[in-house]
This record gives sequence, structure tokens and C-alpha cells, in this order.
Amino acid sequence: MDLEKQPQQPVAPVGPAPAGIRASDADRDRIADILREAMAEGRLTAEEHAERVDLVYRAKTVGELEPLVRDLPASGATGRPAASPYGYGPEGPTGPAENMVAVFSSSTRKGRWRVGGRTNAFSLFGSVEIDLTEALFGQRLTVINATSIFGSVEIRVPENISLRGSGTGIFGNFEVDTLESTDPEAPVVVVNGYSVFGSVEAKPKRGKLIANLHDQLRKHLGH
Repeated sequence: MDLEKQPQQPVAPVGPAPAGIRASDADRDRIADILREAMAEGRLTAEEHAERVDLVYRAKTVGELEPLVRDLPASGATGRPAASPYGYGPEGPTGPAENMVAVFSSSTRKGRWRVGGRTNAFSLFGSVEIDLTEALFGQRLTVINATSIFGSVEIRVPENISLRGSGTGIFGNFEVDTLESTDPEAPVVVVNGYSVFGSVEAKPKRGKLIANLHDQLRKHLGH
């Protein structure tokens, strides 16, 4: 047998995917996680975060993703000790965004409920109400993407969390009352989106503090 004529077995590539390879959902989620962590640490503004996340989900290849985090440390590599989530309970499972849709109707979330990392709120000739004043945050950063067309999206948060936002009103109103909590581990809620002949409004609810919920839950659990 002529060994020189035997075809060589292909060797599996090792290391990061080539820049020209098509990006997978996992690739995009990895970059989005780094961006979320960077905003939570104050490395990115809400506007910069929104702009880069938009580019993440438009990217077709790995090479288009990497420049978006080239000036940021990898997720979990900042040297900051891991803190338990400020939410009252274990981390919720990762998964798709929660969708709230109101078309010639209304959609409401309030009371005691666990907030996911992402919520998409869409109102067309309707109203969406998201009340986070009694919600349980399973993660530090919560992003709400709000769209209102001839309708309204109203978001209420506790007074002592951080609230940020970036959006546009076209013949309508987009209003986010910015808050910066004095507690570095307080939840951060970011509201992005736009309104057309409608309104998007995010404000703190007077007298509602997330610390109150913490105390209530500790009593409920017997701690």
C-alpha cells in the first residue's frame, strides 16, 4: 500500500471562529451579555448600549460582532467580586424576551412577579402597563423595549433603583425620568423605544422602595 497516496484526515479547527463565519444566536447572545455588563458597570451609556445592541442583532458574521466589544473587558473578567443578584430569589432561567402586546386592547403586569432580563412592549391603539414596584428582580439589568403607535406604554418603578432610557417621540411623547441609585447593587432598568402619535412613559412611583419588598420577603421566608 502506498502510504503517500492516502488522504489525510481533516483536522478540526481549534480556537475562536474565523471572522468570516456566519454568526450564531449563541455568538450574538455572548456579545450582548458583555454589553449588558459594561452598561451596568458604567462603561457604556444607555445610548451607546442601545446602539451597539442594535448592531449585534443585525450582524451576519463573527467578524462584525467582535469590534462591538473590542474596547470592553470580557464578561466576568473585570475582577469585581460576584455579587448575589439584588433580586429576591435565585436567578431566573435565561430565555426569550417576554412580549406584552395591546392591539385595540390593554395589557398589564403588576403585583408580585419575577421580571425577566428583557421585555418587549407593543401598543397599537391600546395601552400597556408595566408596574415593577412589587416585582422580583432576578438579575441586575432589565431592558424594556417599548413601542407605542396611537397608544400608550406606561412603566412604573420603585424610587430607589436606577432608571435609564433612550428613545424618540414622533408626533408623540417618549419620557423617561432618569434615576441613579446610591446603592451600587441596585437593579438597573433601561427603557428603549419610540412612540408615533402615542406615548411611552417611565417614572418612579412615589413611596415605593425596593428595600420594603426585601424586608417583606425575608419575613415571608422566615429569615
